[in-house]
Amino acid sequence: MIELAPEFQTILKFEAYPAAPQIDGVWLHPLRKNRSENGWFMEYARISDSKIQNLPTALEPRQISVSSAEAGRINAFHIHTKLEQNEIWTVIQGQLMIWLVDCRAGSPTVGVKRKVILSGEQPLQLYIPSGVAHGYKAGSVGATLLYAMDQQFDISDPNEGRLPWDHFGTDLWIDDLG
Repeated sequence: MIELAPEFQTILKFEAYPAAPQIDGVWLHPLRKNRSENGWFMEYARISDSKIQNLPTALEPRQISVSSAEAGRINAFHIHTKLEQNEIWTVIQGQLMIWLVDCRAGSPTVGVKRKVILSGEQPLQLYIPSGVAHGYKAGSVGATLLYAMDQQFDISDPNEGRLPWDHFGTDLWIDDLG
């Protein structure tokens, strides 16, 4: 054991690395960047029989979209309740801090909050089921989000309910993504 001077010993704390809280139906799936000296290539999805292949959950894509977020932007909270609308998110540039909150009545994880960091540097697919509120804060260089959903957006009757950005606490958005 290493002995520290008293002024350091009294303020010393140790990090803890608990497992992330799980939300029923939410999953992360890693993607692979194939790099070369000229750049990289990444496969987002293979589709057969109208479904995305090799995922833990079946998803029949009805719309694939791209969204851009300026640095520091908070876009929260969305929730889909009129129709079932499940989504798969992948950040392809920059970084997003995403918060998920299970709002589904009868869910075994109702009320559970989970933070996920998505980055274009190490891409992941994040599956967000209907009834799970979701929102994000963009990192210091902003972010580009590629996402697939199993419903098409209808501008005349949007299936995008909103909860206030601070409904689950302003402390969720304090983390600085650098």
